[in-house]
Amino acid sequence: MLALIGAVALSAVWPELGRSGGLLRIEVFTGYGVAVVFLLYGLTLSPQKLREGLFNWRLHATVQLSTFLLFPLLGLALVSALGGVLVPALALGFFFLAALPSTVSSSVAMTSIAKGNVPGAIFNASLSSLIGVFLTPLWVNAYLKASGVAFDLWPVILKVVMLVLLPIALGQLLRPLLLKWLTRHAALTRLLDRATILAIVLNSFSDSVAEGVWAEHGASTIALIAGLSVGLFALVYVLMQWACRRLGFDRGDTIACTFCGSKKSLAAGVPMAKVMFGANPALGLIIAPIMLYHFLQLVMVSYLARRLGEQGGAP
Repeated sequence: MLALIGAVALSAVWPELGRSGGLLRIEVFTGYGVAVVFLLYGLTLSPQKLREGLFNWRLHATVQLSTFLLFPLLGLALVSALGGVLVPALALGFFFLAALPSTVSSSVAMTSIAKGNVPGAIFNASLSSLIGVFLTPLWVNAYLKASGVAFDLWPVILKVVMLVLLPIALGQLLRPLLLKWLTRHAALTRLLDRATILAIVLNSFSDSVAEGVWAEHGASTIALIAGLSVGLFALVYVLMQWACRRLGFDRGDTIACTFCGSKKSLAAGVPMAKVMFGANPALGLIIAPIMLYHFLQLVMVSYLARRLGEQGGAP
């Protein structure tokens, strides 16, 4: 997170460094980097863990409905209610945030700290990432068409298949051969994954600064994004708690459900934004909501996970 803040600050003071066609020619790296991120995801995705949690269908349905139905509907309501406040790129950014899949690593880690259903969290976080490959572009297409914005879906679907789905499938095929090597060099693969995300952020924000997109958006815009992110997280978390009580979930399933169903993935969101909106000069503004939401959700869920972990087996 500190590195992300540093990338944004660097793009603000020296946009020529990271902009497309700039000193680093960073767009060349980010183009291939998207495929690398999802190849690594395919290598680390465990089919065995997916099979272990397969039959808890009520938990899975609740998490996926929250991620891909409740969230987008709330995103639509938020954008409609603030139509006069949010500029179009920022409104698109909030809806894009709402349509993204859940996180994987942090959802599982926080569920473990809170002493929740870890296999259920692994299954749902992984399944969410796979479903998001298809549903996120479809939701964005529906949103843009309803807003009267031309959006050619099929080239985007083709790019998503080539840069997201095929690398995941290739990673799964190579997993038996490369898993031991990947385990030995876990630090290197994490570094490559995060470096790609940082490069995309630097490139996106540098392009936006160079195009003057941020000239009219300062601290007040950041405060607005942060406030809406906290409100959106809190609303979904409370609704998920209510749904878990109504469905009679036990403590472990409730923790997995609320943690997976209320979070959104920066690791998937930034590369997917690059694929879907790469030609948009306001890309930095579009990805700003997912960046702030990701940071704030980690702060809030870390606090909740520690509190729940201290309670142990208490309801």
